[in-house]
Amino acid sequence: MHFASDNAGPAHPQIIDALAKANDGYAMGYGADPIMTRVQTQLRAVFEAPEAEVFLVATGTTANSLALATLTQPWQTIFCSPTAHIHEDECNAPEFYTGGAKLTLVGRDDKMTADSLRTTILAEESRGVHGPQRGPVSITQVTERGQIYTLDELSALTATAHEFGLKSHLDGARFANALVALGCSPAEMTWKLGIDAVSFGGTKNGCLGVEAVVFFDPGHAWEFELRRKRGGHLFSKHRYLSAQMSAYLDADLWLDNARCANMACARLAAGVRDLPGVSIDFEPQANLIFAHLPRAMHQRLHAGGAVYYRLAGDLDNGDPDEPLPCRLVTDWSVTDARIDQFIALARG
Repeated sequence: MHFASDNAGPAHPQIIDALAKANDGYAMGYGADPIMTRVQTQLRAVFEAPEAEVFLVATGTTANSLALATLTQPWQTIFCSPTAHIHEDECNAPEFYTGGAKLTLVGRDDKMTADSLRTTILAEESRGVHGPQRGPVSITQVTERGQIYTLDELSALTATAHEFGLKSHLDGARFANALVALGCSPAEMTWKLGIDAVSFGGTKNGCLGVEAVVFFDPGHAWEFELRRKRGGHLFSKHRYLSAQMSAYLDADLWLDNARCANMACARLAAGVRDLPGVSIDFEPQANLIFAHLPRAMHQRLHAGGAVYYRLAGDLDNGDPDEPLPCRLVTDWSVTDARIDQFIALARG
């Protein structure tokens, strides 16, 4: 009953098999391996973007930070939501890799709106040389609260960015989960709406550790390559990244895994919603649930071996009926039996 994070789940067997096959013999390093050539072809086909430039790194923080560094000057600011991963969970890595560009938070919620973005953009470049200049907009899809931007919402954000001549970056750590929920194509969720660069996640969705950075303008390629090398993120034995990503894309494994995770979340949400004293904070749209459960229910779950994040409150002391917040996350490997076990234990 492990619902702490999709980072905690296992890698898919097909990914492990691909790594074993890639381990046979020799291959050129630093991305010159033949599997990487296949990955480029695969991702260009996935995004319907034959001119796109594709790069692999090992972590989401690296993908976001180097992509944004390529789009940002040190004296600029990056616009993002207050709950964006680049703001809350990356230890100032975007600021570090951009050489000092700051982050400017838009609105108060996990989803930016075109109006809040426009208001925030207008407030910058208001102090001449003394203040930060306007830089790119970074959009998290799925958001860190489990919500999904509709295509219209994404289009409105990129249109606002382009109105001011700014680039748009999509943090897609859970890109596949959003895509299957929306029922659209990767192109429809990115460049066709004006997205300039994408961090295309694999680690949270069944890979061992690989993320792709995709630039739809090939003019950014050389700078990214230099930044990746200078930042210490160009793998020598790069084929082990390539093998993961190629297997992830083969036969739409990435989409199948996301569907499994989203369906598991829907089943878990339905069960949790029916429990006494429980409230769900945000309507689950992908594979994350934020909810308040009574303290006594948390105690039963923890005593029974359930693993998930409690976000606040003392587990042991206080009113047993007091609702305490938590986060539940499903991944591709979660079974119906584990979900049902969790619900039965919570019910008591």
